[in-house]
Amino acid sequence: MPRVVLKLGDDVSTDAIYPGRFMATVLPTETPQYCFADLPDFNKRLNGGEIPEGSVIVAGDNFGCGSSREQAASTLKGHELVVAAKGFARIFLQNSANLGLRTAICPSLEASEGDELEFEAGRVVNRTTGRMFDIVPLPKARQDIIDAGGLIAYARKRLVETKTKR
Repeated sequence: MPRVVLKLGDDVSTDAIYPGRFMATVLPTETPQYCFADLPDFNKRLNGGEIPEGSVIVAGDNFGCGSSREQAASTLKGHELVVAAKGFARIFLQNSANLGLRTAICPSLEASEGDELEFEAGRVVNRTTGRMFDIVPLPKARQDIIDAGGLIAYARKRLVETKTKR
């Protein structure tokens, strides 16, 4: 069951997620090493393989604000983290969908580090506290892109489907 590995507040900037001083490194295979580089203990745990794929970052409102840098979503996707927040910055949310990063908009979410969360259809269940929280659904097209693994995978899938129908 996924656990909350990091709890953050409101207005988490893309610069906190992927510091600008690393912008010379933009390859998705290289960006993950700088994920939350200014939180050295957390970064070390990520890079040391101590945090399993599917682990959850919980945040307040406006997660991913500040810039349009795609690397902020890329670095999280590289570790296959899930981000559940009360709200997301618009550009970050679109970048996340394009890269296939799993996100959940959950305005009333309450969770602490170490809590076990289960993502069900339309809600998050905090198995540690027994409480349930509604998820704001993404538009179907955006969710389809995420489910496909990102925009490139989605486009490939659609091209194959189109060729098959001919």
